[in-house]
Amino acid sequence: MNAMFPPIGHTHAFDWDSRVQGIIPRPEPTVCRIVILLVPGFSQLTLSSFVDPLRVANSISDRTFFEWLVSSSDGRPVECASGISVSAKSMFARVAADLRSSDRPDMIVVCAGEGVENQAPASLMKLLRLSRRHRIPIAALGTATWLLAEAGILNDNACTIHWEKLPALSETFGRLRVTDSLFVRDGDVVTCAGEFASFDLALELISENLGKEGASAVFRHTTAGQWRSGSERQWASGAQHAGMSEKLAEVVRLMEQHIEDPIPMNDIGKCIGLSPRQIERLFERYVSCSPMRYYLRLRLEWARRLIEQTEMPLIEIAVACGFVSPSHFSKCFREVFGKAPSAYRGRRERTRPGSSQFRA
Repeated sequence: MNAMFPPIGHTHAFDWDSRVQGIIPRPEPTVCRIVILLVPGFSQLTLSSFVDPLRVANSISDRTFFEWLVSSSDGRPVECASGISVSAKSMFARVAADLRSSDRPDMIVVCAGEGVENQAPASLMKLLRLSRRHRIPIAALGTATWLLAEAGILNDNACTIHWEKLPALSETFGRLRVTDSLFVRDGDVVTCAGEFASFDLALELISENLGKEGASAVFRHTTAGQWRSGSERQWASGAQHAGMSEKLAEVVRLMEQHIEDPIPMNDIGKCIGLSPRQIERLFERYVSCSPMRYYLRLRLEWARRLIEQTEMPLIEIAVACGFVSPSHFSKCFREVFGKAPSAYRGRRERTRPGSSQFRA
């Protein structure tokens, strides 16, 4: 199986036991150089969750296996969603020039967050396309998948994005095969949901280049509670409740996969081996509402995000969310959210200083 990330040097796994004994393994790995492209409104949690494991890998091994350089459109500090500014050492144009030289990076990482639809300067689009042309691996963190799609890099690739943006990405870029996985690799392009999923992605990078022992050492050092694979799903729309049974999680998963074409509860029951009455009992016990009410809420939440994040006509959104008529859609929407769908048009969720909208 091909590695997800560029190998370091001779793809030699570092011998962590030998490090303790003072024995240096040979051949010695070289440094993996990463350029991080920051987009205004990015999530600080996403950035830290990706960079800090790499820092820890360097620290506990007493060697520099990873180097990173932060870049912005103009070389100036970039403000994240929580109002904290992160300094940059380079500008996008300089990075683009380096791609043509021997000083080219081993990997490009794009980190984006809120308002990504309005964060696609020409310099960034040019840099992304140039990186692709030079076959440099690209990773998109958080909502940066949107930028890769706009740059024409993804085409019909499999990809993921933070669950808040899943509806808008799916509808805006219809050719993409969008999943709600934590991270997805398609060729030499990796897309990641961001936030804590960036930590799992970083562990994958460390594991593939320094071996499982190296990644395990970083995992222990960070006192992380769980090491997740990229194929694990995001808990979209708050669907995962504490103590949710495995069967109920299967029901919710089927509902989320059939937003546009809602399936009857009888058919859901046949898929997972439960009767409609058994499904009702599960929802009463764990969610305190009926399965049909829960299903309706899922579809309306999907619709609200499409209204807020896209310019799709309301009638198309109604169809995309499984409603047979605009009037029925409007009636259900108003009952759940207290406002007509048109009241949400153009609205953007804004966060208070110190908080983050994206929490995967």
